[in-house]
Amino acid sequence: MKKLFFLSAAAIVLTATVNAQVTQASLKSEIQIDKKVESNIKKEKKEARKELRKLKGKEVSYQAKQAFAIDFAGVTSISTERLDNFDEFTFSKDGQTMSAFYDFDSKLVGTTTKKSFSDLPAKAQKYIGEKYAGYTPVDVLMYDDNEFNETDMVLFGYQFDDEDSYFVELEKDNKKIVVQVGMDGGVSYFTRLT
Repeated sequence: MKKLFFLSAAAIVLTATVNAQVTQASLKSEIQIDKKVESNIKKEKKEARKELRKLKGKEVSYQAKQAFAIDFAGVTSISTERLDNFDEFTFSKDGQTMSAFYDFDSKLVGTTTKKSFSDLPAKAQKYIGEKYAGYTPVDVLMYDDNEFNETDMVLFGYQFDDEDSYFVELEKDNKKIVVQVGMDGGVSYFTRLT
């Protein structure tokens, strides 16, 4: 009788253990599937927004001026410019020169701020020094994305994903390139200027 009892108890424990492992493996599989679906949705959204609307006319829109006045209350715009896809407002805030970019719907896409090479994450400074030896940093821009606007930004003539990044112009023998630096210090080649 004792053997039967212990055998039954062992079978129950074994069944529970196997079920727990199967459930855990099933959850991991579902999470991977969810990540793939999410990735596909992001790609579809990106394709849908890929073609940025070109702005008509040569003057910055009244609506963009009003949005700028609300978004940056108390700041006076130094200059405005209508670009192909954005209205640009250049201004000074807290002693720094900044530019704000507004899309077709007069919504803030993001801002750029002039920075120095020493403002980059240490990991990026080291990587650029090693990988791009002989290049001299010419200019550093920090792009701060407006997370509430899905519109992608265009810098140096190229559209890129919405994310806060640094863009570093490097020069060597009259050859200029731009690298993109993530806030985590990751560095990737962006484009060649000359």
